[in-house]
Amino acid sequence: MKTLIKISFVFIALFAFISCSDNDDSNEQGTSRLMVSMTDAPGDYEHVYVDVQDVVVKYSDNEDEVSLGDINVGIYDLLELTGGVSVILADEEVPSGNITQMRLVLGSENSIVIDGETFPLQTPSAQQSGLKLNVNQTLEDGILYEFLLDFDVNESIVVQGNGGYLLKPVIRASTAAESGSISGTVLPVGFQTLVTASNNEHTISAYTNAEGIFVLHGVPDGTYTVTIEPEVTSGFEIMVLEDIVVTNGEITALGSLMLL
Repeated sequence: MKTLIKISFVFIALFAFISCSDNDDSNEQGTSRLMVSMTDAPGDYEHVYVDVQDVVVKYSDNEDEVSLGDINVGIYDLLELTGGVSVILADEEVPSGNITQMRLVLGSENSIVIDGETFPLQTPSAQQSGLKLNVNQTLEDGILYEFLLDFDVNESIVVQGNGGYLLKPVIRASTAAESGSISGTVLPVGFQTLVTASNNEHTISAYTNAEGIFVLHGVPDGTYTVTIEPEVTSGFEIMVLEDIVVTNGEITALGSLMLL
């Protein structure tokens, strides 16, 4: 009888252990794949170099911050990131959960080139811990999230009274699932053309590249007026396209646009 009781006790203890193990496994936090890319909005300079050192995300539930770690550290010329070109800064697995903020951490090797002369871009001390971008996105287990950081060069460069230049980054953060894009090709080529999509809530701009190609990233769902504005010396007229519909997660292709 005592042997039977002991055996029963062992089975109960083993069952309890397995049950606890199952509960622990069910409470384990999953992971999500986070891809962060950087592109450029318009800027009327020869080169703007930014020194990217890290990307950090902040979680709402425990205030923890996670560095994406193995990112593509380097100095990037923002003016090469036009016409739909972007650079992937990070593609990493991170804990699932609600992230409220993303920080783009820059180094000290930032510079600008104007009329062939290079000037250092000073960064305010408040920015050295990383430029804070509010994202408020819930990362679900096993899902890929693509974030695009759209660097607005013209708004980010401040000319100082002493002739120097200050870098105060202005960046829009968007996700592929929560925004769309507008693409097209402006012809003829050989000069710079500014493309702007606007409505009552948003204004998104980009220059065409050398082939006349443009992509407006991170355009929220809605109906827009798209303005094609070639540089004045080209002699071509401004083109305005009304009622351009953008749908989240999709590309609105305008095709080839011939200036007159």
